[in-house]
Amino acid sequence: MVINLGMNWENFFKDNILGYIKTLQTNPFELVTLILDLTIVIFLVYCFFKVVRGSRAWQLIKGIALLIIATWISGLFNLRILNWILTGIMNLGVIAIIVIFQPELRRGLEQLGTNKLTKFFGIDKDLATKTKEDIYKIVIAATELSKTKTGALIVIERDIQIQDIIATGIPMNADVSPQLLVNIFEPKTPLHDGAVIISGNKIASAACVLPLADDKDIARELGTRHRAAIGISKESDSIVIIVSEETGKISVAKDGTLIADLREDVLKKILISNVVTKRFTIEKKERKDTLKKIKEKRKETTQEIKEENNEVKK
Repeated sequence: MVINLGMNWENFFKDNILGYIKTLQTNPFELVTLILDLTIVIFLVYCFFKVVRGSRAWQLIKGIALLIIATWISGLFNLRILNWILTGIMNLGVIAIIVIFQPELRRGLEQLGTNKLTKFFGIDKDLATKTKEDIYKIVIAATELSKTKTGALIVIERDIQIQDIIATGIPMNADVSPQLLVNIFEPKTPLHDGAVIISGNKIASAACVLPLADDKDIARELGTRHRAAIGISKESDSIVIIVSEETGKISVAKDGTLIADLREDVLKKILISNVVTKRFTIEKKERKDTLKKIKEKRKETTQEIKEENNEVKK
């Protein structure tokens, strides 16, 4: 028995599914089109669920799924009256969906043809560009904290992971934003005392405990924040931004060295140079070197094959 869910599924099956299979039998190349077709549909369904998951629409989707299952079960057990009522509701389902999902549909259509389209489909920005934007946000936050003489300690993780330090704080996994960073270090708040760790373009954790530097050659006037910044920069390749609570001056700790009293533009240059330029320039160079080695190896292999062919001919 074929249950009616708003359309004639028997005719749909015969005209489309069976017709597609017969077409594949006569023209096997249609299989490529079928795979592409299915891939696009699955991707679009995945993107749709990704967008609506966690929103009010997600609850409505679960309700619609339950309604479809109930309609199918009522037809399976020949509950004619219930099936007739549910089928009537399903026939009006398209209009109901348009009304219910009007905000989501409008938002999706507005994003078509804009630079938000990649974000809508879950395609992230170029990592170098996003890292640079995060640095600008960190610099803005440090400048604002400096104006109000609010003490702050921001650690940017680089190649050497510091998961043990991240584990000492309160997990956040939040996007980098100046407002959030400023709010974290607001005095007399639960997270202000300690360091913020930025890892993988995310604020990974707050109120983290850093190892203190105990070198005798460190100036005595340096406070706990500065000693902690130097300590973690010596134990890893992290870059640390410090905002002094006493003077409001901004400093950077790198490789166990403290660069003190930085202006906003200088801070930006240091962070871009050490976090973005070095990292992504090295990665590009490594990719070029790898590609060059592959090409050279391919040439050698081709030459060997030619030589073997010449020997066989002789």
